[in-house]
Amino acid sequence: GGDVKPFTPEKTKEIVMSLQQPAVFCNMAGDWPALHWNVKYLSAVLEGRTVQFRLGLKKVDLDPQFETSCSYVEATLEEFLAWSSGQPSCLSGPFSCYDYSKYWAYADYKYIARIFEDKPEIFQDVRWSDFGFPGRSGKESTLWIGSEGANTPCHLDSYGCNLVLQVQGRKRWHLFPPGDTSFLYPTRIPYEESSIFSKVNIANPDLKRFPEFRNSTAHVVTLSPGQVLLVPRHWWHYVESIDPVTVSINSWIELDADHEARVEEAITRMLVCAIKSAENPSDGDLWLNPTEVEATSHEINLQYLNEAVSAYLRCQETGVSGQARSGSTGAEQRTNTSCKRRRREVGCEPEGCTLLTQDCSTPKADELQKIPFGPHLIQVLPQSHKTNVMGAVAVESDGGDLCEHEGECFGNLHCKRKRLLMSNDCETAALQMDSHCSPCTPQTALSTNDLLDCLVNPRVISLVAQLLLERTRV
Repeated sequence: GGDVKPFTPEKTKEIVMSLQQPAVFCNMAGDWPALHWNVKYLSAVLEGRTVQFRLGLKKVDLDPQFETSCSYVEATLEEFLAWSSGQPSCLSGPFSCYDYSKYWAYADYKYIARIFEDKPEIFQDVRWSDFGFPGRSGKESTLWIGSEGANTPCHLDSYGCNLVLQVQGRKRWHLFPPGDTSFLYPTRIPYEESSIFSKVNIANPDLKRFPEFRNSTAHVVTLSPGQVLLVPRHWWHYVESIDPVTVSINSWIELDADHEARVEEAITRMLVCAIKSAENPSDGDLWLNPTEVEATSHEINLQYLNEAVSAYLRCQETGVSGQARSGSTGAEQRTNTSCKRRRREVGCEPEGCTLLTQDCSTPKADELQKIPFGPHLIQVLPQSHKTNVMGAVAVESDGGDLCEHEGECFGNLHCKRKRLLMSNDCETAALQMDSHCSPCTPQTALSTNDLLDCLVNPRVISLVAQLLLERTRV
């Protein structure tokens, strides 16, 4: 029958928690009411409420377009639709400063629990229970609405794994395995908790500055409506919208390994905040991502570190971090304490989180059943040869593996973007984002950021966390 899923919730959860490579689930969400969440429908539900959009240039530079170099406007979804379709009404609206042919807009990381807090019944339109996570709905999910070209800079998420439902339009995902981390030149500037960015612009890599990127191996897939992508833990990803309007819904699944990851993130926060706060603030270095709001004090950061260490030790002592729970209490705890990109509040302890693996150890390979790849679970395979330049052409799935072929993409001269302030001033926006920078002079001295890129490199932080945890056991 039409309501029969290819996998039971129990089997789907087993796949999600054990599979260490990206894959696409098909025919698992066809009956979800959330598949009707196109922008026109969401606009009617929100009844004129505004959301924040991030705007960037479609023109591809050699530097990634981090959030610190984007513009921001508050607009309704109706205004967004008018702008993205080129209607004259947008000439006087919040998008009036931004030519659709030159800019993209992205309402990203919008927590459904906050957007629809006065319409809680809509949470049930998202049914992650089909993936083996009872009690998880839209309340623990995030909404993404973008125009063609909208993108998220290449990064990895420190916490959890990721399930992504495509609702409207298509998105292209470029994924890199954890083993490629050194080839992607990780950085914590701009800083935000739980995201490690790549200094490489995946859409137009500067191979002179980042020659090791040639050794990376991309797994590329175009996600279509109704499909659900699994992004395993610590897989790098660069995501771009390739249709005029796209809508996605995702949920980060907490993992037992997050206990140690929180210790690592607390160490990173302490070092970055201490060192960058000591710099002269007038130098104009925008090191905090907009999501972080402000640098936390040394005292607060030390409190975070102690709380994270305590939670990790409790996990080790009990040997159990808690099975997935169906009740609303666990869901509320996750929403309040482990939301990605939300600056943790004082007193919000990580040990309050409900994690979703059985114990603190990684399941052994021989304990896992064979993954049932096929027409309902499609591998995202690596490209046929090493990445050197990027560009992609979608390959239609025939029920086999989803992958894409490389093309070539030639870029512009490297230049630093100026910060774009939250303003609707057309002249300011045009000057700050459209103008070419003068050729950059060679760097002659090491900067604070150079030091931080080494000091808070994931490999270094992992070693520091291990040494610190060993000290606490003595």
